[in-house]
Amino acid sequence: MRDQTTPLAGLDPVTLAVLRGRLEQIADEMDATLYRSAFNPIIAEAHDACHGLYDAHTGDTLVQGKSGLPVFVGAMAFAVRAAAKAAEHRGGMKEGDTWLFNDPYEGGTHANDFKLVRPFFRHGKLFCYLASAAHWHDVGGAVPGNYNPAATECWQEAVQIPPVRIVRNGVLEEDVLAILRANTRLPDSLWGDLNGQLAALDLGVTRLHSLLDEQGDETVQSAMRELRQRALRLMRAHIGQLPDGTYAFEDVLDNDGVDDRPLTIALDMTIQGEQMTLDFSRTSPQCAGPVNISRATAVAACYVALKHVFPDVPANAGVLDAVNFVLPEGRVISAARPRPVGGYTETILRMIDVIFSATALADPKRAVAHAYGTINALSIAGHRTDAARKGQRWVMFSFFGGGHGGHADGDGLSHGNAPISTATIPPLEILEAAYPVRFTQWALRPDSGGDGEHRGGLGAVYEIELLEEQAEAFIFGERGKASPKGIAGGQEALPNVFEYQQDGLWQRPPMVSKMLGIRLKKGERVRLQTPGGGGYGDASLRSPAARAQDIQQGFVTPVSGKEGA
Repeated sequence: MRDQTTPLAGLDPVTLAVLRGRLEQIADEMDATLYRSAFNPIIAEAHDACHGLYDAHTGDTLVQGKSGLPVFVGAMAFAVRAAAKAAEHRGGMKEGDTWLFNDPYEGGTHANDFKLVRPFFRHGKLFCYLASAAHWHDVGGAVPGNYNPAATECWQEAVQIPPVRIVRNGVLEEDVLAILRANTRLPDSLWGDLNGQLAALDLGVTRLHSLLDEQGDETVQSAMRELRQRALRLMRAHIGQLPDGTYAFEDVLDNDGVDDRPLTIALDMTIQGEQMTLDFSRTSPQCAGPVNISRATAVAACYVALKHVFPDVPANAGVLDAVNFVLPEGRVISAARPRPVGGYTETILRMIDVIFSATALADPKRAVAHAYGTINALSIAGHRTDAARKGQRWVMFSFFGGGHGGHADGDGLSHGNAPISTATIPPLEILEAAYPVRFTQWALRPDSGGDGEHRGGLGAVYEIELLEEQAEAFIFGERGKASPKGIAGGQEALPNVFEYQQDGLWQRPPMVSKMLGIRLKKGERVRLQTPGGGGYGDASLRSPAARAQDIQQGFVTPVSGKEGA
């Protein structure tokens, strides 16, 4: 064991690289522990969760895993600060405690995402925080699965839990657990997911103690400080390579689910030397429906976008140290309680899009055309009618894939997941095994990618048939009106199309991409045709060989159009 009292003047590059890998491995193992133990397929299969290590004094991100959702990691810095602030008035952070909450205005994202924060003590002193975030399947509210497109206040979306101790001095708080279980349609799923998160934090504590015993506290702390400084230096170097100036771009959301009017997400990105300013002042005011996001979520979205643009920068708070944020209060991207925020995914995807496009105006080679721009949150829920499970509640919630944008090095990815995360699309075999549904179609959507020198990736077609006697469906999507854009002269992709059967006829939602209360009978289907990605570069520069291959593989039809199928 290294002498922990000996100060270090610096770390050699090999030691720093080893410690970076060891720290990331701790977060990776925490991720894996939750994925393998969670009851909820959105965590277990789709990996809608994350873990990280956070600074003891500021709450800033120190380390994140490679498989957790980056947007969670960015938002969790705000969650750690919120838990620490709550603890100040209740005896302070204590060893053996774990704090839990889902407040999206303090901790970011939305109320399905439960954050657990555990102080990590070393020799009686707070060393850092370990934190876990995961999407719980159902936490009350008006709509099973909680993506309520008609919500006008947060209480219509889900139960609201402020920072509370779920574990006190190593003992689970049964009273808090009872409140949580009483506010869900799926108490067994909640219990399993909570235990998975607690187990992940337990493992993180064990692994971090082992690393500190081996390498020494000061050595590891020095590595954490140096990794943040390296991220800052690298960010400044990258920003300094962009031409000075202000680059403006704006895009829209279809509507907020309540008023059928577009909402603008506008960015003025200013480069001045090695400093970047992201100014969202021209963005629409906060709205009635649930596409608002909190400031914490907006900053986390910018973090994700910048990591896409500058992928070699270490993933920690240093990414943001070279960036100024202008997020005026009262905007869609800085909403306050009780404005609903359940559909946060759609808005942060549009924020990422405008950052990509503004970057393309400065240097097209660094940017990627727009991805498909919606997770298409679909929930189908009902009660079992078979004798063995008669009356049992079931809730199928899932998100779906689409095309990614073309870029300077090639075509976009077909049928990928949203660029806010490293999550995966739940396999149809898992969904069919867990719920009374059958996928009658799961295929690529021809012609859906934007044309260009490098074509956008293809979206997908999903068609789902109900096998139970009846159920209710809810859809929360985007990009039904405003298609994903190309960059550097590339063309836009096909828009999103959602349809559902009623009495043998296919219908489309009045709000195009959002609807609740779709009553399905046995044998009726819902169908999603998701957008592709935008194209990159002038379409006339695409090689004849590439075009021939597109047709041969069925990605593009010989005479392609841009209408939904």
